[in-house]
Amino acid sequence: FHLTQARDSDAAFILMNQAKSMGKPNNFITDRLPSYNEAVKTVLNESTHIPVPPMSSDTNNNLIESFNKTFKAWYKTKKGFNSFEKANNLIYMFIFHYNFIRPHGSLNGSTPAEVAGFSTNDSNKHNWFIAA
Repeated sequence: FHLTQARDSDAAFILMNQAKSMGKPNNFITDRLPSYNEAVKTVLNESTHIPVPPMSSDTNNNLIESFNKTFKAWYKTKKGFNSFEKANNLIYMFIFHYNFIRPHGSLNGSTPAEVAGFSTNDSNKHNWFIAA
């Protein structure tokens, strides 16, 4: 992921360059932020830019929107991050918990870590997130 203090053209170029360093995506789906347009044309010129209208097509960004909703619900219980560095640290921990420690419905209530062979009790699962 890429966290910036603003959603502007500079941030869009940084994001596109990070995406390109991972390989050349065939498609790049965005939430229609205008800052992405020039960055995609310049950096990912071989990729198809798909700016997704909210809730109106077969191609959607529901997965990231679901994550954002879960994150916002968690963040509302906090009193702010106090610094950009602390924000990054907490978000990394949240993403780790969200992706590996929390149970997933598609895995019959197991966590991805459990499916991969890591076993622990419920108390220890919660301790991973308390560390954040």
